[in-house]
Amino acid sequence: MQRDELGDLAVFLAVAEERSFTRAAARLGTSQSSLSHTVRRLEARLGLKLLARTTRSVSPTEAGQQLLETLGPALGDISARLAALGRLRETPAGLVRITCSRHAAETVLWPAIDRVLTRYPDIQVELSIDGALTNIVTDRFDAGVRLGEQVEKDMIAVRIGPDLRMVVVGSPAYLARAGMPASPRDLPGHRCINLRMTTKGSLYVWEFERDDQVLNVRVDGALIVNDMATATRAADAGHGLAYVMEDQVQARLAEGRLVRVLEDWCPTFAGHHLYYPDRHDLSPAFAAVVRALRYHPARDDLE
Repeated sequence: MQRDELGDLAVFLAVAEERSFTRAAARLGTSQSSLSHTVRRLEARLGLKLLARTTRSVSPTEAGQQLLETLGPALGDISARLAALGRLRETPAGLVRITCSRHAAETVLWPAIDRVLTRYPDIQVELSIDGALTNIVTDRFDAGVRLGEQVEKDMIAVRIGPDLRMVVVGSPAYLARAGMPASPRDLPGHRCINLRMTTKGSLYVWEFERDDQVLNVRVDGALIVNDMATATRAADAGHGLAYVMEDQVQARLAEGRLVRVLEDWCPTFAGHHLYYPDRHDLSPAFAAVVRALRYHPARDDLE
């Protein structure tokens, strides 16, 4: 193998995994033209076309797919071994990649990550804000954040936040026009703001529980969004009822801009958990992040 060939292979792997020269360039911290030149040089050396390019997409050819399947595990093993060498350092250092929802990032992750970066200047943290249920193993994340009920059984789960609660809210103006629902069964008669689930693509079915009675209600309305912050703004503007995280609307409730309805049908549920594969040799950097995030119910913060 020529001296620069390993670097060329790493460039091809990044482009093939990202399916984009733009995203690969951002991932590697270089320019698109440099990556394009490197891939063309590798293709010329091998005498094979590895990537099919159009104006909108990049995808591996058959030869490229075979190379991708070979390189992924091989370079992953090299990265793991280099990371193991890094653990010999006394000061935690290295990259920690976490995928999470925007709500988790804003409410529990950022305060802890802020402290980690201040205390450990050699640690680098990548937060990927994504509402989908990402596969952290195939996408090479160190950890992910999900609600407790969503964590897969074969993962280590660390609680990083308090219990949460969904609440139904509407503006005073809307409720004056449409009336106050007395039961979740009344919701089909109301304009509701639907939430499109990022992972499944289906509309979220509003879930309620009271006195061991469970009700799942499909709602309808003029607006569908895939973000609770937008649903909150729509409810504030009088476009209907929204079902959102309670902590996202506390200020609007206190100001009287939104009114809570069906409160006795909205129980609490397990909050955010950090999850990662079962492994015994956590890097010092990752262990420092886990310690900072771990939730202590008896304290007001996560220090």
